[in-house]
Amino acid sequence: MSRKNQTLGEFIIENQASFKYTSGELSRLINSIRLAAKVVNHEVNKAGLVDITGAAGDVNIQGEDQQKLDVYANEKFIQTLTNRNIVCGIASEEEDDFITINSQDENNQNKYVVLIDPLDGSSNIDVNVSVGTIFSVYRRVTPIGSPVTIEDFLQKGNQQVAAGYVVYGTSTMLVYTTGHGVNGFTLNPAIGTLYLSHPNMQFPENGNIYSVNEGNYNHFPQGVKDYIKYCQKEEDDRPYTARYIGSLVSDFHRNMIKGGIYIYPKSSKNSDGKLRLLYECNPMAFIAEQANGKASDGFTRILDIEPKELHQRVPFFCGSKNMVEKAEEFMSKNL
Repeated sequence: MSRKNQTLGEFIIENQASFKYTSGELSRLINSIRLAAKVVNHEVNKAGLVDITGAAGDVNIQGEDQQKLDVYANEKFIQTLTNRNIVCGIASEEEDDFITINSQDENNQNKYVVLIDPLDGSSNIDVNVSVGTIFSVYRRVTPIGSPVTIEDFLQKGNQQVAAGYVVYGTSTMLVYTTGHGVNGFTLNPAIGTLYLSHPNMQFPENGNIYSVNEGNYNHFPQGVKDYIKYCQKEEDDRPYTARYIGSLVSDFHRNMIKGGIYIYPKSSKNSDGKLRLLYECNPMAFIAEQANGKASDGFTRILDIEPKELHQRVPFFCGSKNMVEKAEEFMSKNL
């Protein structure tokens, strides 16, 4: 049984038996993510003091300008996971292709691959708005000891063994699940330790917050337009409150605590949506479902979508169960 004020390390050890693969690798993997997150958090917190903000001058595989902190966070997470010899492969939103980890150990038995969005919402760094890291963990499907292949990364979200995010905000939190509920840990910056602060996190079934970039309203499908009007109507417990930060981690985190729905639909500008299935939607959907929430593309459960490519995009509706189901109703009416 978890106890508040446990450290993350204590929590991992205490709950390792509930994980069906008990070799200790996953525990070491989560600890590696914790270490990298603390390093990135240090840079985020001094971003206004050193030359780490702004564009790096490169464009990533998504066609987006890379921020300096994107590059830094990407390097730190890859470096930490590689140096600790825990995973056999890494895929990052910032990299064109997956990375094969070649172990020095000829009998390498590493079973896990990690997919990561190193710094979600990084364009907000310059204006001191919360950003985050999102990660997803799978057991490889190709033979242990051989080099990883694309098949190891293109797995449905329902095959995830762990997923989580770090939010770098007024306080820094690591939130994760291994399929046995969702727990949040807050960093005590004075001693550099993460403590269990939010045990058994749950989405309220109903919420009163909707998070969507209404600046794109004219480009949205009719079902989304109708749902937004539903949210704004003065009836029953509505109108709902509109809250949109523009950082998925921050919007998701707030909605999980307070109750709400996050929507990034397809549009006439982005026909497949804009969020990435493997790096953003799958891990957040896994966390949502473990926290009594729901996630879909407006019609289909996110975790059941068959990935076709590393940087695949999908529409994303995620949050309090009843709110997501109501949005899906509006989508179905406008097929």
